[in-house]
Amino acid sequence: MALAPRLDLRQTQSLVMTPQLQQAIKLLALSNLEIESFVADALEANPLLEIGETRSEAMDTTAPAPGEHDSSPGPGGGEALDIADHALDPDAAPGDRGDWSGAAGTASGEDAPSIENRSDDELSLAEHLMAQLGSLAGDRREALVAQRIIAELDDAGYLHADLRQLSDELGAPLAEVERGLELVQRLDPTGVGARTLGECLALQAKEADRYDPCMARLIDNLDLVAGGEVAKLKRLCDVDDEDFAEMLAELRAYDPKPGCRYGRSDHAAIVPDVIVEPAAKGGWTIRINEETLPRLVVNRHYYVELDRGAPDKRTKAWLNEQLGEADWLIRALDQRQKTILKTASEIVKRQEGFFREGVSAMKPLTLREVAESIEMHESTVSRVTSNKYLCCPRGTFEMKYFFSSGVPHADGEGASSQAIKARIKALCDAEPPARVLSDQKLVDLLKAEGFDLARRTVAKYREAIGIGSSAQRRRHKKLRGL
Repeated sequence: MALAPRLDLRQTQSLVMTPQLQQAIKLLALSNLEIESFVADALEANPLLEIGETRSEAMDTTAPAPGEHDSSPGPGGGEALDIADHALDPDAAPGDRGDWSGAAGTASGEDAPSIENRSDDELSLAEHLMAQLGSLAGDRREALVAQRIIAELDDAGYLHADLRQLSDELGAPLAEVERGLELVQRLDPTGVGARTLGECLALQAKEADRYDPCMARLIDNLDLVAGGEVAKLKRLCDVDDEDFAEMLAELRAYDPKPGCRYGRSDHAAIVPDVIVEPAAKGGWTIRINEETLPRLVVNRHYYVELDRGAPDKRTKAWLNEQLGEADWLIRALDQRQKTILKTASEIVKRQEGFFREGVSAMKPLTLREVAESIEMHESTVSRVTSNKYLCCPRGTFEMKYFFSSGVPHADGEGASSQAIKARIKALCDAEPPARVLSDQKLVDLLKAEGFDLARRTVAKYREAIGIGSSAQRRRHKKLRGL
């Protein structure tokens, strides 16, 4: 068969994501703080964008009927954005463009919940340590080595860097780096610069003049302390009950994370994206937290002035391109907020028992159930609830927190795994030291309350919330009683 070039005409179908749609997907997954940074960059890049006045609008779920708010347009009109089914129109006519709100709800500074954050001017651990070096360092070289070590400390005050590696990076002898570490370990608070928990506690014991051979052996065997091996520890330390109880009390008085007393350098505070508050007539008011989310508008007057003064077609084309990008961004942010509100509203309806009674009333919920109820794709709901936080009278929770698997219940409705974990914790906290509950006993107690769980499931939930086995809890309660 002869090989020769030929020309074929074929027709195929494929799904192509426009740059605008890709950007919309990215915006949907961002938190409010990330959106704030994104908007700041857009304001700098586009001369037609500016910050407009904030409008106070919220979604009220007084009558929690499924789908009640699905058809209610948000500010600016239009529906919530479902990435799987809709794409934004990048070619909208200039006559269709207007001052669209960059958010569908608002939370003024007076109405927003009080979030306790560290102030920016609070002294950080590094600043506190640096201020002490001048009076303690023998010379400038020793101070520079100590400063490098301080820069490697984590928020708790621990050093995880290898001293030999630091020696190579600084071009200094290892002995000089070790002397720099000793200098850091003499600073306040006592315990900073430690490489392990044992070294941190030992530094504090030395400062308190309590680091005798018995205390040293106790600190060297912290694994036995955690396991509650009282008899073995008393033999190793060669002390009686009274002395051991005194040593244990001394050890518990030490701070395992001395650096946490001071402000962090990266101020990673949690700012809620959605605020849920009780409505005056019952139900709930749900709104976007706009404290960190500005409303964007297009400066029409500035656009007209620039358009009149444009010297050529190329300048006019650039100006129209900026107008189109500004309009698209405003509509994309508007649809993003309506999508978040729509999803949050459905979560509140489904988990109303949690908001009224607490975690014990939480129901099992999946992304698919919410997606089907609000008529969106499951991937859209997943993006909406990623990196987003919801603030309500019971606290601030990640939106993913409200989704959990179900556990069968005698009444047929089922219960959330979070509710089961909360019940297991309550049972373990209330158990007397002399009668610690085994996993099988927990199974029996939960079954009496209508929950049919296997013993291995109870053990999995118990371990997930950080509760030890019955033997570990028994030893721990015995230690606390000393």
